Amino acid sequence: MELRSARWYAGRDRDAYIHRAWMRRGAPGDAFDRPQVAIANTASDLTPCNSHLTEVARSVRTGVHEAGGVALELPVVSLGETQVRPTAMLWRNLAAMAAEELLRANPVDGVVLLGGCDKTIPALLMAAASVDLPAVVVPGGPMLTGTFRGVPLGCGTDVWRLSEEVRAGTLSVEQFTRSESAMIRSRGHCNTMGTASTMALVAEALGVVVPGVAGTPAPDSRLLEAAHETGRLAVSLIAADRRPSSFLTAGSFRNAIVALAAIGGSTNAVVHLLAIAGRLGIELTVDDFDRVGSRVPVLVDLLPAGRFLMEDLHRAGGLLAVLREVRDLLDPDALTVTGRPLVDYLDDAPTWDPEVIRPRAAPLVAEGGIAVLRGNLAPRGALIKPAAASPGLLRHRGRAVVFDSVEDFRARVDDPDLDVDADSVLVLRGCGPRGYPGMPEVANMPLPRKLLERGVRDMVRVCDGRMSGTAYGTVVLHVTPEAAAGGPLALVRTGDVVVLDVAARRIDVEVSDAELARRTPDAATVAGFADPRRGWERLYVDHVLQADTGADLDFLLGSSGSGVGRESH
Repeated sequence: MELRSARWYAGRDRDAYIHRAWMRRGAPGDAFDRPQVAIANTASDLTPCNSHLTEVARSVRTGVHEAGGVALELPVVSLGETQVRPTAMLWRNLAAMAAEELLRANPVDGVVLLGGCDKTIPALLMAAASVDLPAVVVPGGPMLTGTFRGVPLGCGTDVWRLSEEVRAGTLSVEQFTRSESAMIRSRGHCNTMGTASTMALVAEALGVVVPGVAGTPAPDSRLLEAAHETGRLAVSLIAADRRPSSFLTAGSFRNAIVALAAIGGSTNAVVHLLAIAGRLGIELTVDDFDRVGSRVPVLVDLLPAGRFLMEDLHRAGGLLAVLREVRDLLDPDALTVTGRPLVDYLDDAPTWDPEVIRPRAAPLVAEGGIAVLRGNLAPRGALIKPAAASPGLLRHRGRAVVFDSVEDFRARVDDPDLDVDADSVLVLRGCGPRGYPGMPEVANMPLPRKLLERGVRDMVRVCDGRMSGTAYGTVVLHVTPEAAAGGPLALVRTGDVVVLDVAARRIDVEVSDAELARRTPDAATVAGFADPRRGWERLYVDHVLQADTGADLDFLLGSSGSGVGRESH
């Protein structure tokens, strides 16, 4: 098999000379005859969860060289969930597009994808699916468990919990501030079942991570061992011409959905898996998440739905032990990047701690998968994560208290004169892909202070944005179409009655179709929608699709392959 990189390096003409000469820099002449493996690295000091990936890349490099390849580190766009404004989701598609184009444009035969923080693994997988070179993921891994006042801290989840205690007056600002250094104990991404942990585990279930690797803590030396072995594997992937399109199937996504439900994973995985499937041309809809996953039991007792943290999941047996419990729900033919079916790895996957990984007969939640709701508030769907919600609120009827933007919400939520009670439904709009822009993690709205002071800790909340995978509460999110795209959420008024019935899969406002048709969005609602004048934000707003199809850009759907472009000289 001729290597793709030979189209740059083979031959004796001027162009081949230029390509070789500028890359030689001490390399032996036969280096250009070997498989060229890119290491797509999202390490950045401004993406703290990924800052250790340069060390991981060194282990990948060693493995590539050991297997006879040439390793070439390729820095790609890095997105720090906790840092970038207005939201990392705004640039997920940009990161995917940049990675895809750079992989296609350069003399590489395959790629090892290094990601960790929420959007980095999805973006890399979208890129890999579209360029379709042999590819494998090494997740950066979760941080170690920190403790505060003698108890473990779940990063993200305990930020939401402790900050609400401050607002309720039950925790001092000084104690809250002291918890900062304890919460982030080591390198790595969130140690709860947030989006980063979810996407790493789901990527393994999808088949693009070597089975048994996802969830290995970032400081654990076994992560470096796995990175070394993955570097070796990358060379063999090139020899076998094993591309994402050759093994990722509808069955692969079924396995990912089952895993998502069994681990109690983040709702954000829905929008990411839809986007990845869209790049592969695999038909996947939000309804598949309900059809396949909603009746799957949650087996992992881990924050935010349970008690433990990612370090506990790893010692208890990891994802493979979880999947062994639901083996009958998996597609037995779906392959992994190793060339073997995922189910082949489950025979030797014992559970070492049945409190962390519950047996199927005694689940954390009997039916805890993500539920897809429809109704006159969400004609194309909305999501709720029942495992993170209050059971008593899964069927609820309450008066809407509407906020036209995040700024409007923050300005009024703690007003003692706000007309709100525990039965009210908080509605926040203008937070979808087009409206914000970028669909931020604001759907888990903080509760009004006056209700917190009365002991209220959950309310029904409805939003066209997302929420962090580390968050919890009875939150209806990803409402589609969003308000800025003409969705009925833009027409709801304070005082309208909202009805939630998760069992019936409904979210409705008790307003007639005729009345909704008569209404137009208020000026304050429209004023809250994003209206960028230039740059990526303008391109994004003009071309972003809705959450029910993955919030990709319309012109990025599908694949362009790895074809080599015109000569550069």
